[in-house]
Amino acid sequence: MGAGISCIEGGDGPHCQRGTVLGDLPENCVAQVLLRLDPPEICQLAGLSRTFRLAAEADPLWEAKLPRNYPYLIDKACQSDVEGGYDKWAPLTKKEIFARLCRPIPFDGGTKEFWLEKHGTGVCISISCRALSITGIDDRRYWNYIPTEESRFPAVAYLHQIWWLEVRGETEFSFPEGTYSVFFRLHLGRPSKRLGLRKCIMDQVHGWNIKPVQFELSTSDGQYVQSRHYLTDPGAWIIYHVGDFDVTDSSVPVIINVSMTQIDCTHTKGGLCIDTVLIRPKGLFKQHKHNTAT
Repeated sequence: MGAGISCIEGGDGPHCQRGTVLGDLPENCVAQVLLRLDPPEICQLAGLSRTFRLAAEADPLWEAKLPRNYPYLIDKACQSDVEGGYDKWAPLTKKEIFARLCRPIPFDGGTKEFWLEKHGTGVCISISCRALSITGIDDRRYWNYIPTEESRFPAVAYLHQIWWLEVRGETEFSFPEGTYSVFFRLHLGRPSKRLGLRKCIMDQVHGWNIKPVQFELSTSDGQYVQSRHYLTDPGAWIIYHVGDFDVTDSSVPVIINVSMTQIDCTHTKGGLCIDTVLIRPKGLFKQHKHNTAT
């Protein structure tokens, strides 16, 4: 079997009968094959032969994998102090541009991040709790920010107790065409570490099993969706699906507004951590199990 593999790759062993091998394929034929693959698959096949490697480095191939509005994404990245200005992007190949856009890039003062999904299906955005408008956040009786190692960002918002829960967020972005899903990442209980071990303080968790939380999503082009979920599973980070929206023109910026509310003042609720709002291509993110209110 090993001898057979050697022959396929172009080896000259005693068991090889010289015929057409991968190295003999014209580069334009290899390029047509690679165009039909995802970027991770292209990188894997680049190791098969010199022909595949050269084809996998070609600018036309990677320009086809980049979204049509990738110049906008570069412009957005250049506004970040982390990624540097245009002079650092100008000499990059299209493959290098793709790889760089796949890394999280901060924007809006570091309170948000975006990155290109590595399979080329669209853009992901993470919005930190500090970029959200949270009713009562400045009153330490109700809320405070706590440091964490369990988030993309250095802190999460922790709710001690409140009657009126209202959290709103907004972002404007030119998304590549496609359908996107919006999520809230939440946690019941206060996570902490002691002697290197994770602990979760649950003494303030209450009120979430009485009425569901309402989530809403609206866009500047008129799309609207709402959902309701009971918050469950204390001690674990849960992803709650807000809804989906469609993008048909990547050249037009879309304003996304999201909210979560529980404004039934007949009872208090507390012990909630708010981490981020996540926007990702639909079907990319596996949702955690949660209770949906009907």
